[in-house]
Amino acid sequence: MKKYVLIGTGGRAEFFYGAIVRDFKETCKLVAFCDLNQTRMDYANQLLEERYNHTKINTYLHTDFEKMIEEEKPDTVIVTTVDRTHHTYIIKALELGCDVITEKPMTIDAEKCQAIIDAVNRTGREVRVAFNYRYAPHNTKIRELIMNDVIGQVNSVNFEWALDTQHGADYFRRWHRDKRNSGGLLVHKSTHHFDLVNFWLGTTPETVYAAGGLRFYGRENAEARGVTQFYQRAHGNKFAKEDPFAIDLEGNPHLKSMYLDAEKEDGYQRDQSVFGDGINIEDTLGVMVTYKSKAILNYSLNAYLPWEGYIVSFNGTKGRIEVRIREQSYINSGGSKDDEGRVKDKSIVVMPMFGKPYEVEVVEGKGGHGGGDPILLQDLFGTPVKDEFNRAASHVDGTMSILTGIAGNISLNTGQAVRVEDLVNY
Repeated sequence: MKKYVLIGTGGRAEFFYGAIVRDFKETCKLVAFCDLNQTRMDYANQLLEERYNHTKINTYLHTDFEKMIEEEKPDTVIVTTVDRTHHTYIIKALELGCDVITEKPMTIDAEKCQAIIDAVNRTGREVRVAFNYRYAPHNTKIRELIMNDVIGQVNSVNFEWALDTQHGADYFRRWHRDKRNSGGLLVHKSTHHFDLVNFWLGTTPETVYAAGGLRFYGRENAEARGVTQFYQRAHGNKFAKEDPFAIDLEGNPHLKSMYLDAEKEDGYQRDQSVFGDGINIEDTLGVMVTYKSKAILNYSLNAYLPWEGYIVSFNGTKGRIEVRIREQSYINSGGSKDDEGRVKDKSIVVMPMFGKPYEVEVVEGKGGHGGGDPILLQDLFGTPVKDEFNRAASHVDGTMSILTGIAGNISLNTGQAVRVEDLVNY
């Protein structure tokens, strides 16, 4: 039986620890939580008891991470901390003899990425990156169609990702709004999308050019639109009651217990105004990528749209594939995990060069991300099975996805195209 510890008991943690104690208790054992906030760990233990009928487990403050590894002797460390600290705990875990499962993105800049690569090479341990979108049945089907040469060699991809005013706004309420924490949406969010392109096409990025900025959120943009009433955070503020972008921590028991009640320890405010000062990430982005396969990608991300989902088209030597996926909007930790990435509507149409277009049927499964989440969890914690699509993501896959976003951030600053191979030695 493999033993697991988890560091970072915030909004993404329960996805992993809940699955271990509910679905994989015959082969996996969760032995400890680690965090900088004891209140939040205590709440995670409360959820273990109340939701999963599981006994409380040991808790360690983040300063006792090495002590936890020494005392609990886990096989694997699950990392779900703030993005900028991923590398710290990944590397420490590897050096202490553990494998790692990390939430995406693996890390946020080239220096930290190189440190992880070096640690993997030095220790011989394994890092898995939890790319659940690969496992969504519709995304796997796209990979299958391209693998089977249905449209021949893919030469270009147009990929538009839409975040709505509920989900998209949420990145501007939280720690993600500071690029030092998240690497911005090109790293934190788009790592999913760039990984999908790598996965779909079976290639890796070569050069990246990006443009964009903060065009909707932030105080300056709101002032330009005529807004005159501002606040720092929603809790206890009268102006927030009339703001459709505000989030009510007090009104959601889960958010209250995880964040509002835990503020006294670390001062973290989960409900900051999306039209406040201090936001330095972009909400409007365009990226052009060339790949080693010679394919090109035109990608856009907007975080304030009236719908949630993505449109992607693939142009090949034998035809075209058009995909439209509409997802259910959600707020992290604001509701059921099964609502994250839930597919509301989907369409995959193949257009052969000299044939009649046809729609490809895809059976969605139960669970988040169109049924992809349970498949990912089975792959991480269950008995391994042969996968013709090679969906399991290693640190190399994690590297190639974030390097597109990291190169994009550099390009935003310099106005120049960036060669991915110049960033790290992988």
